[in-house]
Amino acid sequence: MIEITPLETTNTTLKVPGSKSLTQRALVAASLADGVSRILDPLESEDTQYSSAALMQMGVKMEKGAEWVITGNGGKIAESDKPLFLGNNGTATRFLTSVAALGKTLFTIDGGSRMHQRPIEPLMSALQGWGVDIKSIRNTGCPPLLINEAGRDGILGGETVLPEGRSSQYLSSLLLVAPYAREPATLRVEGTVFSRPYVAMTLSVMNDFGICVDCAEDYSWFSIPQGCYRAREYQVEGDASSASYFWAAAAITGGRVAVENVPVPSLQGDSMLVALFARMGCSVEKAGNGLAVIGANRLQGITIDMGDMPDVAPTLAVVAAFAEGTTTINNIGHLRIKECDRLSAVVTELGKLGVEVEEFDASMIIHGVGGDVSRLHGAELKTYDDHRMAMSFALAGLRIPGVKITGEECVAKSFPDFWRRFALLK
Repeated sequence: MIEITPLETTNTTLKVPGSKSLTQRALVAASLADGVSRILDPLESEDTQYSSAALMQMGVKMEKGAEWVITGNGGKIAESDKPLFLGNNGTATRFLTSVAALGKTLFTIDGGSRMHQRPIEPLMSALQGWGVDIKSIRNTGCPPLLINEAGRDGILGGETVLPEGRSSQYLSSLLLVAPYAREPATLRVEGTVFSRPYVAMTLSVMNDFGICVDCAEDYSWFSIPQGCYRAREYQVEGDASSASYFWAAAAITGGRVAVENVPVPSLQGDSMLVALFARMGCSVEKAGNGLAVIGANRLQGITIDMGDMPDVAPTLAVVAAFAEGTTTINNIGHLRIKECDRLSAVVTELGKLGVEVEEFDASMIIHGVGGDVSRLHGAELKTYDDHRMAMSFALAGLRIPGVKITGEECVAKSFPDFWRRFALLK
């Protein structure tokens, strides 16, 4: 358990670790490339350790230090007699399910207890449309999964349908492996595509590694050429989701925090959180190669659709607790299938602090206290073993005495030294 020390204000400049999303996409592309790639400033965390270990089980060679040197397998997947265990890494579970489908031998994909509850059936359906033999071992539509039990030969290609775009990770997973199909691959997506910036990020990484995808503007249709990724040197941006907590600290305390290594413009949709803080009354300015947020004397509540920025919705919810009036966060039903049910968790834990929050199927309304922080009180907050919950709830303790975070070690999933860097706020 850790107790957060309140701050009167802050004036801090810092850097954050590399983007988890970009690291995992570049890791897959480099692993499937022909030749040696170098990934600069990658994120070394629990999630990326699971990803890299599983890729090495499939024949990829990797040397890890300040930069990662990856010798790709050219899309030729080595067999593994052990399950690919991916912990609670939802991104890697979705991505590497498709990578394993390129192989010619039996693979088992498994993870922790929460992964056994996280749906993957739409991805399975789309892969089956490409001729992949894949099933949910417990018939739940969730991991653990069995791939190539019948000994089929990789991904056939042709046209398939992703029956829903609720998780952009399904779509990104299919796109990343599609160049290695035996026939040119096309992909149709039914329903609304959530978290669209993550799909744009995937297409950008694929293009950087030499594969250019043709697609509809609304991401309802994709045509992916056959080919092999080209090895290259790839620079990873600082993680905008990780930066969100520090920008939010400025908003909450009325201080200034600059994050130097999230560039403008960024490939990461979560960097647009600073624009929401500006709508609430903060100032935003360029700071070196990054952005600084300067807090306002009074924050104003807003109404916002966060379907494209789900990972920073909890960050905004905590900031909204200190704003004047109400903040309505819409289109966040997909938060319920993350590492925990984040929508319910945010509502529950903010309530422990005295914040009035209303929960709906795909939205929440936060009734902020404005400058009257005396209406709030300290509490012991649960993290639900979810890194984003731990880091978001820590922000509340910058204004409210007595906020304690339990299970704080879960930040290792994406930001292992978060608490050390959080202590730099002063």
